[in-house]
Amino acid sequence: MQMTATDNHAVAQAVHDVGSALWFGGTVMGVAGVNKSGSDLHQGIDRIRVAESAWGRFSPVQWLGIGATMLAGLQLSRVGRRRMALQKGFGTVGAAKAGITVLGAAATAYAAYCGKRIGQLAEEAHQRGEQIEVRDATLPTAHTPDAVATWQRRQRLAQYAVPALAGANIVCGSYLVQSYRTVATAKGVLRRLLPD
Repeated sequence: MQMTATDNHAVAQAVHDVGSALWFGGTVMGVAGVNKSGSDLHQGIDRIRVAESAWGRFSPVQWLGIGATMLAGLQLSRVGRRRMALQKGFGTVGAAKAGITVLGAAATAYAAYCGKRIGQLAEEAHQRGEQIEVRDATLPTAHTPDAVATWQRRQRLAQYAVPALAGANIVCGSYLVQSYRTVATAKGVLRRLLPD
């Protein structure tokens, strides 16, 4: 049985949506759960180690979600290329969505890099016999070593940016899916033919 263009679109949309949900949901869980769960531990170094370990284990799955979002997004763009040309607003939102996805992937990579730096710096300080005091994986205290605190602040900002960007990607995707409705298509084509 050969797949039609509609079948290809449906499969690509499903892969895209599942990938985006995995990316968004996993990062929200990480920010709200993984980072905060370390605060239940007594040693600051353990708070960092637990979060670093959990994020490290989730990382391949997270990148699988990002990859699915990007690859399926390319397929959806290919399938919808005539719509981009004919339906006003479709191409603009599609381009914004692509940009948001790339920014989200970059923020994800930067957050992971920050986490790696926090782990390295905390371990080095621990080996020197310094006390590592942190509230949780991304919240320093007044007694946190300066270098660790700096990277914690950077990671916290990046980690909040990731679900915001992943969520914006989902919102743009919802808009594009709704643009396939007959009335939305007709309005978009008319707006293209009869500019303001």
